[in-house]
Order: sequence, then structure tokens, then C-alpha cells
Amino acid sequence: MKITVETLVKAEPGKAWEAWNDPEAIKQWNAPQDDWHTTESAVDLREGGKFRARMEAKDGSVGFDFEGTYTRVVPKQAIEYRMSDGREVEVEFVERPEGVLVKETFDTESENSPEVQRQGWQAILDNFGRYAEAKG
Repeated sequence: MKITVETLVKAEPGKAWEAWNDPEAIKQWNAPQDDWHTTESAVDLREGGKFRARMEAKDGSVGFDFEGTYTRVVPKQAIEYRMSDGREVEVEFVERPEGVLVKETFDTESENSPEVQRQGWQAILDNFGRYAEAKG
């Protein structure tokens, strides 16, 4: 099953792209709620390149690595990747008069309900949008 989440970012396409792919920026926005944060991030943005982000509860009680391999990169337009568990994700950056529409489509996993996954990915995407708008 695939789920799509999206947000409209009121920023220049280049600024949105940079915020999405800069490891230091990722640490600022990549969390679904205030009691989580990303403590590490690495990006090798090219087809065949790897990425990794470490997301943890701020109280240190739980954490996990989110990692995978880029399968397609079209600068300022699209990124596709395969996560370490085999699921695939597509991210589109669509320029609009009012900013950039960022659409993220991902394969669901079996541990959490589709609605919980949709809410979590949407919350992270909304954080990204706020961060990118503030920067750009």
C-alpha cells in the first residue's frame, strides 16, 4: 500500500531543495513531534548514494535509524530512494506560483497502522515546510 502526503512551502525551489538535503538542516526539521529529534544525519545525494538519519526520543528512551539508497535524483524536482527495509519512497518538488508543492509517496510498513504512518510522515513534512519557509 502506498500513502501520499504533501505540503506547500512558500519558498524558492532552490531553498526548499537545500533544506530537504542538507544534513544540518535535516536535524532541525526531521521529527514528527516536539519530544523527538534527529541527532545524526548524512546525505550522499546521487543515484546509488546513501543517506542516514538517527531519530530519537528526547528522553533517550527509544530511537531508530532511517536509512537507504537513492535510486533517482533530478535536482530541484524529484528524489526516489529505497529504504534499508526495501520500501520505496518518491519525493516530488513541484514549482507553483505561491511556492513549492512537496509530495512524498511511500510504501507502508506492517508494524503501524496506515493512518498512524500517514500522520507521522505528514507531521515531519509539515515541520519541513515551516523550517524551509523560515529559511527561504
